[in-house]
Amino acid sequence: MTDRHLVDVHVLLVRGGELLLSRRRSQDEFDGRWHLPAGRLEVGESVTAGAVREAREETGVDIDPNDLSFVHVAHVVAAGREPRLGLFLETSRWLGEPVNREPDNCYELRWFPLDELPDDIIEYPLAAIRGRARGEWYSERGWS
Repeated sequence: MTDRHLVDVHVLLVRGGELLLSRRRSQDEFDGRWHLPAGRLEVGESVTAGAVREAREETGVDIDPNDLSFVHVAHVVAAGREPRLGLFLETSRWLGEPVNREPDNCYELRWFPLDELPDDIIEYPLAAIRGRARGEWYSERGWS
């Protein structure tokens, strides 16, 4: 196993009991599955700055970093992938209407009721979304 860990930031955009998800377009097993707006934290970037950047790049919305709340962290390992620490932040305030700004990486954006999420969400963010609902701040996936 590598001694390097990636840090991902994930943004839960919540509007009136609904959550915005993106349907991933990729060349791997996650193609066509739902995910949150997310991405790797860049060198020298704070977690909130990364979340704001990813939300803007993927959905076109502008978020004030002060409107983001930490809701979950997930430590994840999987065969053939670099280990990662996923930081999940939530907001119900932003400027603009979400649109798919990365059609090469995303088939579509769609709002789902928080209590009626689709079955084909990638397990990693789904564990964090469920943990958030239960008030659990931390989860692990893939550790033996």
